[in-house]
Amino acid sequence: MTTAARPGHAPVRNTPNRMQPFDTTEEVWFWTMAALIARRDGARIVSGAGLVQRPCEPDDVVKALDRLYRQRRIDLQHARILRIWGERQAAPDPRYASEKGDWRLWREAISRLDWPLRVKGIVAGPLPVAQPAEVLAFPGHRP
Repeated sequence: MTTAARPGHAPVRNTPNRMQPFDTTEEVWFWTMAALIARRDGARIVSGAGLVQRPCEPDDVVKALDRLYRQRRIDLQHARILRIWGERQAAPDPRYASEKGDWRLWREAISRLDWPLRVKGIVAGPLPVAQPAEVLAFPGHRP
């Protein structure tokens, strides 16, 4: 590939590796938290420098979570549980009584984060499709 610049066009890296979306929303969250922890500890996040190229940056996942918070789809308890367990790089285990409440909040937050990440292509797989709604006759209406 030639790197000669054409007016109005930026050179494109020609790499054999294609973007690889994540398999699950939990996998995305653990990856995001690992990157945020590394950044907090002084590492510099560089796009495309990992072994696998991902279709997002950690900040994209945080923005999706923030959007859910602003839409009141999750609250601060959900975000707190995601942070605590994300730092541990493990999901809460409902078999332990002390983790049951955390597990419920974890599942709610992960399931609500799933849709926006699938729409953006960050998580692989088909979008969940709603079943067609049943049309009910209005009792006071006569055709």
